[in-house]
Amino acid sequence: MAVLVLDNGASSAKVGYNTSENPRLIPNCIFKAKSERRKLFIGDQLEECKDYSGLFYVMPFQKGFLVDFPETTVLVTEPQFNFSSIKDAMDEILFEEYNFKAICRSTAAQLSAYKSHNDESEKRIMCLVVDSGYSFTHIVPVFNGKVLKKGVKRINVGGKLLTNHLKEIISYRQLHVLDETYVINQVKEDTCYVSDNFFRDMQFAKLRGAKNTVVRDYVLPDYTHIKRGYVKSATEMLLGSKKENEQVCVHDYCIFFFNVFVVGIQEMGIPEAISHAINELPTEMQPHCYMNILLTGGSSLFPGMKERVFSEVRRLAPFDVDVAVHCPSRPITHAWEGGAALSKTDVFLNKMCVTKAEYEDNGKNICREKFDS
Repeated sequence: MAVLVLDNGASSAKVGYNTSENPRLIPNCIFKAKSERRKLFIGDQLEECKDYSGLFYVMPFQKGFLVDFPETTVLVTEPQFNFSSIKDAMDEILFEEYNFKAICRSTAAQLSAYKSHNDESEKRIMCLVVDSGYSFTHIVPVFNGKVLKKGVKRINVGGKLLTNHLKEIISYRQLHVLDETYVINQVKEDTCYVSDNFFRDMQFAKLRGAKNTVVRDYVLPDYTHIKRGYVKSATEMLLGSKKENEQVCVHDYCIFFFNVFVVGIQEMGIPEAISHAINELPTEMQPHCYMNILLTGGSSLFPGMKERVFSEVRRLAPFDVDVAVHCPSRPITHAWEGGAALSKTDVFLNKMCVTKAEYEDNGKNICREKFDS
């Protein structure tokens, strides 16, 4: 039986059958462009857009195409602390509108933990997943496939907030880019990193010439000659060369901060949240969590992220406990890969799914009992 695995992220949906090696990454958005006001770009139709400046986003949490899946099971992810009304609505849509044969709801953290558990030569049943995505960051302890809800922590910082913060900084200092979410998101991905020593890097940022290893010149796209922005090389920066009609954003503040106070949010940072999450768990589980911290989600791709998490958590952890931080090679699709692997097991088909026949006989209560217990 075919199983469709859908990791339904707030920024992008990772979707594909469990027989595929890699999923399709589809923007989970509807876009409107300044240059083509009457046309909507849905999902990956954005590739047809010729001018990405001033894109307007409409971002529902879940989106799909109206199709019929009478012989297909769907494994779909949902966020932590999801509302019961949203869960019920999702079950109803998947069964009654899309006609799936069976469904299974899970969380990205559980699927990521399953993927890592099966990739390791040494089987580990305990894992602390740090899922830093588009809307927020979740710290989720998973034991033997089950989420330990008492230890789940959420930080309201994700890729979206960092992009918005960068837009405000650039608009205040150089160019008005408050409407350029798509472009500035690319600037963030191309230039930002996690500083291992913030005050040292700020001192470098004050220097001039080759001694300044922080400043970068970023060439913005004009969608006529330059379709995507890029970082100038160190040689080009020293020579001060500039092409005709080239618009450059000088980046001397491309540091991804761990302290969320810098973006005006009075919450703990990632290392503190990890420490608090682990302290909520039984004492005998805590060393295993420190040894199995797993970074996933798009925001974990920032250079230096893994090293900074390790150094900060090492400082907060008990001195007699080992700390290990792991980051998969493809953190964005890691949960999807875990779902694809899980869907091929007998346990998934026999114990984790609700069939359409069961749903029709028992209603939404059967889904609540199966997925929320």
